[in-house]
Amino acid sequence: MARRYFNTSASARIDTRSYERGLRRYLGRMSDDVKRAVERTGTDVQNEARRLAPVDTGRLRSSIVSRREGGIRGVGYAVGTNVNYAAAVEYGTAPHVITPKNGKALYWPGAAHPVAKVNHPGTHAQPFLRPAIERTDFFFRFNMAGVRGGR
Repeated sequence: MARRYFNTSASARIDTRSYERGLRRYLGRMSDDVKRAVERTGTDVQNEARRLAPVDTGRLRSSIVSRREGGIRGVGYAVGTNVNYAAAVEYGTAPHVITPKNGKALYWPGAAHPVAKVNHPGTHAQPFLRPAIERTDFFFRFNMAGVRGGR
């Protein structure tokens, strides 16, 4: 024989409209806060890459920018540069031969005489983007702590 633990029943009606409106407002605000934290993170990574970039003329450093990416559901950022030699600085170059594009010889101020080719020894890598991007998690956590802490 089965025992009945409840011999009475009751019903209640809950109006969830006001709860849903409040939740939407809260999540909307949180979403804006998260978007701001992501944008700040992109700016932080950009600034870190600029700080780490080697400087000769300053062209590479000043070309580093961050751009917001994403749509309605997701938001992100991209940090990069349009300078054509950025990859050679970031990753270095192997030894290679330099030959003239126009003409038959290469010459530069200080050279003893024109030459037909130059054996370049290559360059060491001077990473600036990868180390900055590796700090993304740190920057994002810092910026999100401001969201939770009411900064």
